[in-house]
Amino acid sequence: MSVVAQIGGTVSRAARSVARLAMPPHCLACAAAVEADGALCPSCWSGFALIDRPYCERLGAPLPFDTGPGALSPEAIASPPPFGRLRAVALYDQTARRLVQGLKYDDHLDLAPWMGSCMARAGAEVIAGAEVIVPIPLHRMRLWRRRFNQSAALASVIGRLSGKPVAVDALRRQRATRRQVGLGRNERALNVRGAFAVNARSGEPIAGRNVLLVDDVYTTGATVEAATRVLRRAGAAEVDVLVFARVAQQPG
Repeated sequence: MSVVAQIGGTVSRAARSVARLAMPPHCLACAAAVEADGALCPSCWSGFALIDRPYCERLGAPLPFDTGPGALSPEAIASPPPFGRLRAVALYDQTARRLVQGLKYDDHLDLAPWMGSCMARAGAEVIAGAEVIVPIPLHRMRLWRRRFNQSAALASVIGRLSGKPVAVDALRRQRATRRQVGLGRNERALNVRGAFAVNARSGEPIAGRNVLLVDDVYTTGATVEAATRVLRRAGAAEVDVLVFARVAQQPG
């Protein structure tokens, strides 16, 4: 190593030390002091309900006990989704809600790398079969107000970590919709009906390819189901879904 490189490394380490003194590491979810950057405090970690097997192989919902390979939840049997498989990092409860809302509403884009890396691990099996990653789009007016699309930010991290192409413009939201918060299952489905269209000018084709659809939260499934149907009509071979968090049970 050259003298210049050694000096550069020393200066860099000194700068990081000064930065840590000025802004000590804080919890990603609640801003409490922690030992290292990119970590959760013990309280938030205890409220982070990670999803692990056994879970429904179609909807990714936790199951009370293991019934063997290919286990399905009653919901998946009674009303199979149009997509193939859904995977999620955690239940949308306590810590996961803080993280999602911090990214989406509080402009904490610094959360995207950590959340996206968690999604890349939790969704390894659906990422493996994907040929293109597509985020759920925002309508242009909402994108203008928010200034970024949280789903696209997460998809970009997943694409970088997996080496899979990300088609940020593959889907477009052709109709402005109400916020889904507070709406029931049927209201959500009506709200997003006809909201999506495939962008024929996208740099990444959809027809004949396995698509991984990325969103931040899965609640009733109305949004990803509407997007899935549009992608399938455009010729997508398969569509799987990867989200950061999902609700434990579908609200009515």
